[in-house]
Amino acid sequence: MTSVVTQLGVLGVFLLMVPESACIPVPSEATLLFAGVAVHQGWMSLPLAVAGATAGNLVGSLLAYALGARHALERVPLARGAIERWGALLDRYGTGAVLLARLLPLARTFVALPAGARRLPLAPFAALTAIGSALWALGFVALGMAAASAWRTLDGLAGRALLVVGLLALAASLHRRGGEQGPRVRVRTPAPHAARRRPRTSSRRA
Repeated sequence: MTSVVTQLGVLGVFLLMVPESACIPVPSEATLLFAGVAVHQGWMSLPLAVAGATAGNLVGSLLAYALGARHALERVPLARGAIERWGALLDRYGTGAVLLARLLPLARTFVALPAGARRLPLAPFAALTAIGSALWALGFVALGMAAASAWRTLDGLAGRALLVVGLLALAASLHRRGGEQGPRVRVRTPAPHAARRRPRTSSRRA
């Protein structure tokens, strides 16, 4: 991934971000962190890095939206599970859930499938996708810039190794939380009917 960004610059960021939103779980965190390093070193600007990542996410999301609208992947177990799982989020919160999903790991990769299957309005979907993708990209590019700055100030191999381990642990934690934050659908079971009490009748003796 780093070699793609090094050789192609902003175009490399764009190309790596397309599959991440087209149902191919490529870790966008690594791409964006390295883009932040590139911004810190001065051979990529912050607006272009964020714009390239956002454009890649938008293109990938539109591809996945089209696949969902045509029900092309419903026979694939992974895709069918994603449609059911993240479709519940859309059913519960409506179109606004697209923005929420764009800020959650794993959900951001698959949310376009159920959005297309449910034929959400394309213009709001694209707008919310762009906003959420830009916020996600800006956060991780800024984190990469901070990591690059800390890298220069840390002395010794041990300190830099701890920095790398910390960044990898952060990315792994985000992926794990994204898998656990799926929508929970509560199923209400009807309460058993209470037995009707029969009125007591008193018999009078003559």
